[in-house]
Amino acid sequence: GLFFSDGRRKVDYILCYKSKERRAFKHRLSISSNGGIPLQSLGRWEAEGETVEAGGPAGDIEDSKLTEEEKALMREDFEAGLVEAGLQIERDKERPNGIRFIRLHIPWPILSREAELQKIKVAVKKKCELRKRTGIAGLWDSFVTKVNTPFQPDTPDFDTHKDSETRIHFKTLKHPFIRDKLHLYDIKSTETLFDNATRSRIVAEIISRTSCRQPYQTTGINSLIARRVYDSAFPLHDGSFTRRGRKDQRNDRQLLHEEWANYGVMHKYQPVDLIRKYFGEQIGLYFAWLGVYTQLLIPPSVLGIIVFLYGIFTVDDNVPSQETCNDSLNITMCPLCDGVCDYWHLSTVCSLARASYLFDNGATVLFAIFMSLWAACFLEHWKRRQMCLKHSWDLTSLEDEEEELRPEYEEALQEKKIKLKAQMKKKQEPDSLDVEDHLSGYLVNVATLLFLIFVTFSAVFGVAVYRICMLSVWSMNPDPEAKASVRMTVTTTGIILNMLVVLVLEEVYGAIAVWLTETELPKTTEEFEERLIVKSFFLKSMNAFAPIFYVAFFKGRFAGRPGDYVYVFGDYRMEECAPPGCLIELCIQLSMIMLGKQLIQNNVFEVLIPKLKKMYRTIQEEKGKKKASEKNEEKEEEKRPKQQFDKDYVLEPFEGVGSEYMEMIIQYGFVSLFVASFPLAPAFALLNNVIEIRLDAAKFVTEIRRPDAVRCKDIGIWYNILCGISKFSVITNAFVISFTSEFVPRMIYQYMYSTNGTLNGYTDHSLSYFNVSDFPPGTAPTTTLITGVSVCRYKDYRDPPWKPDAYTQSKEYWSVLAAKLAFVIFFQNLAMFLSMLVAWMIPDVPRTLREQLKKENMMLMEFLLNQDQEAQ
Repeated sequence: GLFFSDGRRKVDYILCYKSKERRAFKHRLSISSNGGIPLQSLGRWEAEGETVEAGGPAGDIEDSKLTEEEKALMREDFEAGLVEAGLQIERDKERPNGIRFIRLHIPWPILSREAELQKIKVAVKKKCELRKRTGIAGLWDSFVTKVNTPFQPDTPDFDTHKDSETRIHFKTLKHPFIRDKLHLYDIKSTETLFDNATRSRIVAEIISRTSCRQPYQTTGINSLIARRVYDSAFPLHDGSFTRRGRKDQRNDRQLLHEEWANYGVMHKYQPVDLIRKYFGEQIGLYFAWLGVYTQLLIPPSVLGIIVFLYGIFTVDDNVPSQETCNDSLNITMCPLCDGVCDYWHLSTVCSLARASYLFDNGATVLFAIFMSLWAACFLEHWKRRQMCLKHSWDLTSLEDEEEELRPEYEEALQEKKIKLKAQMKKKQEPDSLDVEDHLSGYLVNVATLLFLIFVTFSAVFGVAVYRICMLSVWSMNPDPEAKASVRMTVTTTGIILNMLVVLVLEEVYGAIAVWLTETELPKTTEEFEERLIVKSFFLKSMNAFAPIFYVAFFKGRFAGRPGDYVYVFGDYRMEECAPPGCLIELCIQLSMIMLGKQLIQNNVFEVLIPKLKKMYRTIQEEKGKKKASEKNEEKEEEKRPKQQFDKDYVLEPFEGVGSEYMEMIIQYGFVSLFVASFPLAPAFALLNNVIEIRLDAAKFVTEIRRPDAVRCKDIGIWYNILCGISKFSVITNAFVISFTSEFVPRMIYQYMYSTNGTLNGYTDHSLSYFNVSDFPPGTAPTTTLITGVSVCRYKDYRDPPWKPDAYTQSKEYWSVLAAKLAFVIFFQNLAMFLSMLVAWMIPDVPRTLREQLKKENMMLMEFLLNQDQEAQ
């Protein structure tokens, strides 16, 4: 199935469509009589039993569903255009009620012409010596090379060669292909000069610009697929991904399966050059970026674990947690709800206080500053890596290609032309849609986005109300042990509920983002993808981070105080943070949502669902064969072994790398935005990504049809999103440290209010007093196990009841608030300054690369001039 029936011509592309039995005399076909359909076609349809009625109203074909005869005519016209463009076609044996395949081959004259037009670079008969550094730098390079040797994949180098005698490395120079100067190029065979990915990309370019004029004008294979004229179009894989011969006989797909899509090589680097060669630059850049991101997660992962271990080793020396756990202090806290909730002792949250310190200690602040620098280093390192890839992949001179119109945009434009013609408006036909045509889509977008924002915050509020209600309901349990564990039970179930809501809404928002982008009618595919990315990121990030923002910055801020609480629905008090603070709940919330998304998305959406879809396609194909065999129409076909296009057809269609990027970008948000509350986030992300790379690799190699080899210079709008997240993370971490953790209040107490410069007495200092006789009627505990309570404590800085301004914010409150705001300003400016310093110190283009580029250009120009002189 990789060659035509002659065994010589390669199959460069596959078109397929579903064939159905003709139903004669079942319906009438209305065609506008404007000369768009040749008479011989009408005659053929009539001969086959279809009744054709000419003179129907204009636009019937556009407005009605295409019949099988219309589709057949469009296929015939389109394939005639492909033949006219120079492609060679071979049709598979027709299978009744089955899938029919059309194989395309591009001969050398057309291939060479298109390669010249697209300025595809080809190796010339000249090699450039790669300069090796000398001295200490050279010794360091040799050491790094030896250390990295076990981690290198066993794949060939495509553009660099090593002389066996001199051991000097040479790089192959390349120049845009010119048909008239074949003597310049290192051509061993015209059949192998361009690899399969390049050949299929050239064919994809031809079929994307080929027009179909019958029964109405349309351009490109995408328009025909959108109208169901063809079912799909794709290039073939290079054969089976499992190796049966010798190791040196592996094709590129088998190489990728063994050296990349394999959990046994998790310790090796990715063969990004081979990935790019097989799948194209777009997918190659994604996996190169993912590899750089995963590799650079190692330092923050190690440091985050050290910060966590520091908390474990010093928790016994932490004075505030010791005071919280001290039963002899006998600090009685105010009830958590009205009526049914009892007073409780602060020592009951001892374990919570100790757990909070693991993530809320002095080392956390240093770690947050380090992460700001890490984000800047990551972005700068990727820019350098991207420049090196652009050089090695010959993308430095890549020009922006003219984008083709989207089929939906073409349809809308065609409908507008027909409408203006029907209204007899004597105007020139429009070349594009104007603002009025897009206005309805923009209004729908704005209204829907506002509604989805409301839905997201309603979901967060709904889970908060659930926790508030459950706290009151479960507190009615007469069992003392059940009452003691109410807070933990409510918090745990609320976090699980939040995670489930986030996962469900994420899938819903993904589908809505596609629909919203389609209503805008973007003109080109690039414009459509950028708008879709922005909407999807906005909705999915809002959905993922809204519960975390609520816990970090809103929970407990507006709950009020004993005697003057804020109520929801008239009867339920707003929830409060525990005395150790909301940071531990923020940590749990972040870890649960992050891990839940990664585990469920990896196992369900990326593994299980594609396998189920593949199974469904296989079952459908077997059903079609069974029906055909029952009619004794496909006995010979069943005996024939499965061809490569049969195997590839049952694979899942490629849907772009947008979802892969989105998953990693959201993870990057978890790692950077709230890392001050969860230092282990980089370690969890690193563990996930090591598995994710091989999981995605196996999916691309074994589960997905081979995509078109799309050329691009960079990762596009995703880099801008990364920069935005990195800058925003500085602000969020500053506010988390200031307003969510206890770092600033502890520092203020230690240096302003402590008598001996330690944290002794901090717990008592951070709790305010409330006279239980000031409870409004019906809010005091109806029954209590703690007798003789006249004063209870609560977490806040307020004047005690025996002062003239009872229950108003104390001077300590304003001191702590001023210190928090000052810390936010200091942290933000320090992190921004250090990030800018890192960006300034690390150049975007490595010096060695600049020198190599200059050397290669000079040698190439010298070679071309010498060849021209010899030709003269």
